[in-house]
Amino acid sequence: MRVIGLMSGTSYDAIDAAAADLWAEGDTLYLAPLGELGEPYDERLRAELAAALPPARTGMETVCRLDTGIGRAFAEVAARADRELCGGRAELVASHGQTVFHWTENGRVHGTLQIGGASWIAERTGLPVVSDFRSRDVAAGGQGAPLVALFDVMWLRDRPGRPVALNLGGIANVTVPGEAPLAYDTGPGNALIDAAVRHVSHGRLAFDAEGALAARGRVCPRLLEPLLAEPYYARPAPKTTGKELFHLPYLLAALARAGAVPAEDVVATVTALTARTVADQVRARGATEVVASGGGTRNPTLMRMLGAELPGVPVRTSDEFGVPSAAKEAYAFAVLGFLSALGLPGTLPACTGARQARVLGSLTPGAGPLRLPSAPPGPPPARLRLVNGRLFTSWSGEPLSR
Repeated sequence: MRVIGLMSGTSYDAIDAAAADLWAEGDTLYLAPLGELGEPYDERLRAELAAALPPARTGMETVCRLDTGIGRAFAEVAARADRELCGGRAELVASHGQTVFHWTENGRVHGTLQIGGASWIAERTGLPVVSDFRSRDVAAGGQGAPLVALFDVMWLRDRPGRPVALNLGGIANVTVPGEAPLAYDTGPGNALIDAAVRHVSHGRLAFDAEGALAARGRVCPRLLEPLLAEPYYARPAPKTTGKELFHLPYLLAALARAGAVPAEDVVATVTALTARTVADQVRARGATEVVASGGGTRNPTLMRMLGAELPGVPVRTSDEFGVPSAAKEAYAFAVLGFLSALGLPGTLPACTGARQARVLGSLTPGAGPLRLPSAPPGPPPARLRLVNGRLFTSWSGEPLSR
């Protein structure tokens, strides 16, 4: 099946699309990537989204307008991906949508909301759309995240040693494959870095390009230590968080207690916070290497700080192993959409905390009759292999047999 995965993360800077041919044989899911592309949000839409997110108080009219605007934006990216990556022959779209709220209380997730109406995508492309992936896991008692964990566990299952997959989005999360896999949010990825940059630049800058501001600053202990005392870090996994906690007012409250801190030192300190909180969890899991993806991998200062926190543990990017770091989550949701179309579960209860694995998402029909493939006999696939010549064939470099 030819599937387009769509993703916009908690940094809400762009919509990423990845297209792939997917098929299952025995215990293995094969993924032949067709390419990826990204489209920045329209500046006006992005500003409206930013203004509506927590801790802002937002009315239902705003939610409705954003749902429509984001749905239309996702629809245009899907149509472009079908045209440019699939030659007009895509069969399914898997859309994560845009997370606007993740309702957590005392470590339990009660609800999650991703907007960007799937009907706009189906109407624009004529393709069936799987969307609203997280809600079913939450209804089954899970955290609803990180859903990329299934992709990571299947992909890294045969990797030597004890690899840990790391996603550095607005929120950072890790996946630890193995007999008893584990996945959870470690805390802020880019969320507080971006908030700090907007604050110290008075809105002129949206992020720390090339980590330049942090590189010129010094870590301020009287700001870092109170930030490290955040109770979230000590909670047991599985656990999730979001910008409902790690936002600008959270940082401003810490700054008020710390006193005057030079602008570049603020950015350096919150960058060090991300590196430290990620590294603490990587060490705790006995990792032999880190395979990182997400926007934070393009911040060399953050990556240097992370490497310094993890002496003896190689920190690599997923690009080195054939999965473009900027599009990994889009590929992951293409996989989840494919599994949903086959009626196969898309979660690992050990990673999300759900009672049982569940088939994820809601299905919006396309223009024609809805015809879904049948799942192959036997248990769900346990391994993921990439089979395009542009990417690696196996961890050993040997060609794969089919």
